Amino acid sequence: MRVAGGDAKGRRLKGAVSPGTRATTERVRAAIFNILGPEQYQGGRVLDLFAGTGSLGIEALSHGAAWADFVEWDRRQSVVISNNLESTGFDSQSHVHKLDVLQALVTLPGPYNLVLLDPPYKMGGLDSLLEKIASQPGLIVDDGVVVAGHSKRDGLQEIYGPLRLTSHRQYGDNVVDFFVYEQYPDDFEPQHETPENLATLEEGSDQGEYGDSSW
Repeated sequence: MRVAGGDAKGRRLKGAVSPGTRATTERVRAAIFNILGPEQYQGGRVLDLFAGTGSLGIEALSHGAAWADFVEWDRRQSVVISNNLESTGFDSQSHVHKLDVLQALVTLPGPYNLVLLDPPYKMGGLDSLLEKIASQPGLIVDDGVVVAGHSKRDGLQEIYGPLRLTSHRQYGDNVVDFFVYEQYPDDFEPQHETPENLATLEEGSDQGEYGDSSW
């Protein structure tokens, strides 16, 4: 595993050590940060939930985020994240929290410019989790972004309170949905993207399973 882009591009990352943890592929990480606008997170704060190896949050730091909080309940994976942050030089810009995600949402202060989550596909309850994120006061800045990975078999809603779907990207069996924390007009229509019309995105598709979550 390597950092896909930014200041730490090419730096090696340790992978998963706990059963069920899936590390986000380099191609998918590159695609996510090609889609995100730099103004949405550069110089801001990032929250990486179900952090696994920490590769998503580290990618955000490499691309210019000022701070990242990593939430990972598994002790061994928490150590992996800490090691990866040290090896990439981002340990002074981050903190690893060994917490349950729901506990983290009510204890971490926020506000965050970018929230990244890719929970285990077998976990279920992603709708409820997004509702919790959307309703947590002070968690996300206005115009902040939530990026959620999930199986294509688990369709999400387009609206969770102030979270509105702005882009839907499919990579084989896997989907990455982008939500913006903002009120939109009633006639707002989100983009629906598939690999067939993503030819302009560099590293924009991946047919394999991806993720950075512990089960």
